[in-house]
Amino acid sequence: MTVHSSLDAVGLTAAVATKLAEHDISANVIAAYYHDHIFVQKEKADAALQALKSFQA
Repeated sequence: MTVHSSLDAVGLTAAVATKLAEHDISANVIAAYYHDHIFVQKEKADAALQALKSFQA
């Protein structure tokens, strides 16, 4: 994702977690100052990318 996250933003992690959960993909999220890092199981990486691409308009 090409989003610069901010500690002032609310809901980004929730939106990502919800989208991945819809596809039965669990994730660990590490929030940093400008970027968040989302870790998923290696075997579900492609499915996670496809799920998150649905955010693109």
